[in-house]
Amino acid sequence: MPTYCLHKKERQFVNKKTVVVAMSGGVDSSVAAVLLKEQGYNIIGMTMKLWNYEKLGINLNHESGCCSLDSVNDARSVCNSIDSPFYVVNFANEFDKSVIGNFVSEYLKGRTPNPCVMCNTTIKWDTLVKRAMEIGADFVATGHYAKIGFNEKEKRYTLKQGFDLTKDQSYALWGVQQESLKHTILPLGELTKTEVRKLARKHGIKTAEKPESQEICFIPDNDYEKFLKKAVPELAETVKGGKIKNSQGETIGTHKGFPFYTIGQRRGIGLGGGGEIVYVNKIDAETNTIFVGENDELLAKGLVAKNPNWVSWNEKTEPFKAIAKIRYNSEGTPATVFPKGKTLEVIFDEPQRAITPGQSLVLYDYDEVIAGAFIENQIVN
Repeated sequence: MPTYCLHKKERQFVNKKTVVVAMSGGVDSSVAAVLLKEQGYNIIGMTMKLWNYEKLGINLNHESGCCSLDSVNDARSVCNSIDSPFYVVNFANEFDKSVIGNFVSEYLKGRTPNPCVMCNTTIKWDTLVKRAMEIGADFVATGHYAKIGFNEKEKRYTLKQGFDLTKDQSYALWGVQQESLKHTILPLGELTKTEVRKLARKHGIKTAEKPESQEICFIPDNDYEKFLKKAVPELAETVKGGKIKNSQGETIGTHKGFPFYTIGQRRGIGLGGGGEIVYVNKIDAETNTIFVGENDELLAKGLVAKNPNWVSWNEKTEPFKAIAKIRYNSEGTPATVFPKGKTLEVIFDEPQRAITPGQSLVLYDYDEVIAGAFIENQIVN
């Protein structure tokens, strides 16, 4: 499997290999393309059109992490500078079904999805790898900060944290399958963000100082509530006036609709000011009820997650220790994992706060991603 660092004598083995580089128009994917070109690969730049501008009511020229006209032009400019072909491919239908459809349906179930996980799994890898193979490419590459290797003991391709832990993106890649990992190169795995920008300046890449996009690409204003109301026009009227209950089951107010809340939320609950500080600790979609309580009530000793994807390890049947992450910016916490087929039960060494159904559980062995799964519910007692 090709890695980031290739000695000159090794380049003869890859100089006829073709890599499709997924290019968002940002600095990371731009540098990835330039580095691979330097290493002797044939590069094809490819920007994925992932959503319908008009349908989502988004300005075609808005500055976003991907898909805007500015981003497409930036990616094309980089490919021109390294004398590589560039294409825009339309995956909007696949994205609408797999990512946006899932995003909306999860919120309507009272869950909080992570669309980046779904996009990486179903679009940026599964769909893109198939398209790359169809046109005769050998690999795909992205600007993600993570590393790919091979576990001789398990006989599996591995996914590891990037060297720059402040930018590590392995958490969002747990759904990528073995066959896709086999055909993937991640050139930035051993680099820091600072080094990437330095390389971009060195090579005269126009995106060297381009700011990072923090929001979800199809919700550039970060207004989830507005997006859901547009996606489901009758939603607001249907769910308004639901009950807010406290830990004792007493009704203490009404809310604007369960899909517009998430576990751990403190502001905008609708109880007015002046009272004690409370947090959303449970959402019941069936009865359109949200439950609130004190901060301590957000703590749980464990969780149940479903449909795991075993990444660097083969599927296990016996309990094992791991570092468990339940959100992207978490450092992770030691836990014991009890595999039960398509379900993982996880008991933390120390109780964790705001375990959120719909989010991802990712298990690590040091820097190696063991497996990942979607959180179903928390274990309180």
